[in-house]
Amino acid sequence: MKPLRLLLPIAFICLLSVAACKKDKTAGPAGPAGATGAQGATGATGPAGPQGPAGPAGGPVGPQGPKGDKGDTGATGATGAQGPKGDTGATGATGPTGATGATGAQGPIGPQGPIGATGATGQTGATGATGAQGPKGDKGDTGATGATGAKGATGATGATGATGAQGPKGDKGDKGDPGNANVQNFLLVNKGVVVAGLTKFSIPAITQAIVDEGTVLVYLRNTGTNSGWYALPYSEAGHSITFNDYGVGYIDLKANFTQSSGIDFRVVVVPGTAITTLNATNPNLNIRNFNEVAAALHLSN
Repeated sequence: MKPLRLLLPIAFICLLSVAACKKDKTAGPAGPAGATGAQGATGATGPAGPQGPAGPAGGPVGPQGPKGDKGDTGATGATGAQGPKGDTGATGATGPTGATGATGAQGPIGPQGPIGATGATGQTGATGATGAQGPKGDKGDTGATGATGAKGATGATGATGATGAQGPKGDKGDKGDPGNANVQNFLLVNKGVVVAGLTKFSIPAITQAIVDEGTVLVYLRNTGTNSGWYALPYSEAGHSITFNDYGVGYIDLKANFTQSSGIDFRVVVVPGTAITTLNATNPNLNIRNFNEVAAALHLSN
């Protein structure tokens, strides 16, 4: 072991000498690289030297001192006195007024716009409180006589006076036209008919007495026309309507077509007493002509 320890310092000294020589002399040209020699055997690893003692550590940390008391708040200083108000500066002189410019020529008046629609009349405001009565004025001059006012409304009719003595019996008057003996007629406006079954209309004037002793006449026309009335049965252009039957409170019509509206019907209900009078006074009456029937029975057209 001792020879190995001496070899290492000697090799270190040689390296330092070689390095010193290289610094003093200029290096010559590099020679050719020699052949790489065979790798020598790895020498044995020397024993590890003993570990040195650890350096001294820093001193121990001292304990934290106690927290100091909070210092007192300093007193607020006194407010200084307000300085004196400065004097108001003098008002500057008013500048002279500029000259008024010449008035420009008036432009042409534009055409008048259309008159706007009249606005809605506003609500009448609440009546104000009555003011205090003023002093009585001097008597004015007598005005001119005004125009005569309009005639007032006729007063109420006075009470009926006592009945006077009955006068002498008058002459017998002329024979009046025969009355209609309670004949009634009804106007059914803008009605329709159906092809299936019967079309029924309510006629309250048809009582059992009418069914037993009277008669019912039915006429038609187109709604909205002033043409004459046509008695049933009626047929035109293949369309026909027949007065099928009547009973207490109704009539039944039979049609071969359906129409929802557009037909007016006039129904005349004649009691038995009126039939007797009608036959006696109008023996040639055509009951299919409504104008003749209306004239004979004094009906309104």
